[in-house]
Amino acid sequence: MASKSSSSTPVVLVLLLLITFPVWIAIMAGVGGIVAGILGGIMGVIGGAVGAIAGLIAWPFKMIFGWHNWGFHFNGFVVAALIILVVLISNRRQK
Repeated sequence: MASKSSSSTPVVLVLLLLITFPVWIAIMAGVGGIVAGILGGIMGVIGGAVGAIAGLIAWPFKMIFGWHNWGFHFNGFVVAALIILVVLISNRRQK
């Protein structure tokens, strides 16, 4: 009896592997997809943070020099000249 059970063990093992092979492939693909999704999310967060920082750095220049695409054309040079004019007039009145 011992020899008969030991010879059927590899056959059962091979049948079990053949039957469950698609399940193992699906599990590995799912884990690979999860890892790829997490890495993509991390790269997206880093890219968004870099874009936000670049936007914060560029925002004052866009406001001052008029580098934007709004519906109306806001000229930052005129505003800067008006601010300088107001400061000069207020300094003259104080003296």
